[in-house]
Amino acid sequence: MNRIVLLHATPVAMAPIHTAFSEVWPEAKTVNLLDDGLSLDRARESELSAGMIDRFVQLGKYGFAQQAQGILITCSAFGPAIDRLSEELPVPVHKPNEAMFMEAVAQGNHIGMLATFGPAVKTMTDEFTDYVAQQGSKAKLTTVLVEDAIDLLKRGDAESHNRLVAARAKELAHCDVIILAHFSTSRAAESVRQQVTIPVLTAPHAAVKRMKASVLAAAKG
Repeated sequence: MNRIVLLHATPVAMAPIHTAFSEVWPEAKTVNLLDDGLSLDRARESELSAGMIDRFVQLGKYGFAQQAQGILITCSAFGPAIDRLSEELPVPVHKPNEAMFMEAVAQGNHIGMLATFGPAVKTMTDEFTDYVAQQGSKAKLTTVLVEDAIDLLKRGDAESHNRLVAARAKELAHCDVIILAHFSTSRAAESVRQQVTIPVLTAPHAAVKRMKASVLAAAKG
């Protein structure tokens, strides 16, 4: 049995990744660890603090202790903490957006990103910049932050969330591809696709595909 621990910092990220696993890797056994205090406290910090990193790493280690073959983080605002967790554990530890970045850069050099959680934007931009530098790519990222959308989603109003995100999509219509920054934002994918003619990528399915490949490769030795 392949047990994958999903580390959540907000409950709105949970449904999209469950859907992706059911469609991409239904044989995997997923275990959910949710600490929504992480996202609440992260929103109060302009930079990810040492204390927050320690909290995050301890939660990840608790997940590993449950015999995890892989750990997938579903919140995009904790990049440095994920890096440290990955260094300290012997199993694949994946950031939520790595696989989506790979797919996006393969499709063009001008990447547009629709984000809804402000504290995650710098972390994701840094991760994107590091990735394209490692690949020797000339890709650039243009981000549009959709204010208030995630608050609507947290209150259960997914329809209004999707409408607000889609309403900003045309600002990125000149790009080669649009990525939806967070797992929670993937709910708006179809609404965004109705507004533009360029490809629109979401993180959950790409992340599950990459996790599956990593875990199965590790199992083969």
